Amino acid sequence: MKAVFKREFRAYFQSPIAYVAIGAFFFVASLLYVIGNLLIGDGDFVNILSNLTFALIVITPILTMRIMSDDRKNGTEVLLVTSPTTTMEVVLGKYLAALCVFLIMVGTSTIFPMITSIYGSPSFAAIFSCYVGFILLGASYLAIGVFASSLTENQIVSALVTLVFIIFMFVIDALVAVIGGWFGTALSWLSLLSRFDPFSLSVLSLTSIFYYITFVAVFLFITMVSMDRRRWKSN
Repeated sequence: MKAVFKREFRAYFQSPIAYVAIGAFFFVASLLYVIGNLLIGDGDFVNILSNLTFALIVITPILTMRIMSDDRKNGTEVLLVTSPTTTMEVVLGKYLAALCVFLIMVGTSTIFPMITSIYGSPSFAAIFSCYVGFILLGASYLAIGVFASSLTENQIVSALVTLVFIIFMFVIDALVAVIGGWFGTALSWLSLLSRFDPFSLSVLSLTSIFYYITFVAVFLFITMVSMDRRRWKSN
């Protein structure tokens, strides 16, 4: 797994992908900070971080579109699935590489509450709670992206499938309100954004944390199943 992780993490910075994702995120975060904090004299960075969840709709597909599909396109996936490395190690190594780039990206935004602390007294407990929720939400989106990337060798198709999945997650709450009934209740269990709400209210919800971790585990598991099917075929 370590070798896979190093290879993928290095690949992010040997191509424009990491720089584009980090740069785009930092630009949006800066814009929101200037408009939502500096211009109106408001020190509440939690609202800014909550609004940044929309940026993940575009950034997640960028981070994950090539992570699996590139190997299928170049034929290197055959080497992976026939090597002594287990499918779990391959999937976890790739996922952790994407997650580390994501954490670096999110880390760039911590400069803004630090700037605010020079001139005011922001609630770092509330900011920390929101960051935990934001990272867990992003980790869940990355798991979706890794799975989507395992389905195709085309990076554009991978990005579009990830985009559709994430947009669906954004509109689930609206669908639940329209549909109602038992189906709406069942659908509400898939909502990732509703699990983020406690964190934006400065509450470290153990239920939400467990849900996000389980969500990531499920999508990584079905990614492994997808890869194992191809491993069996190749054998």
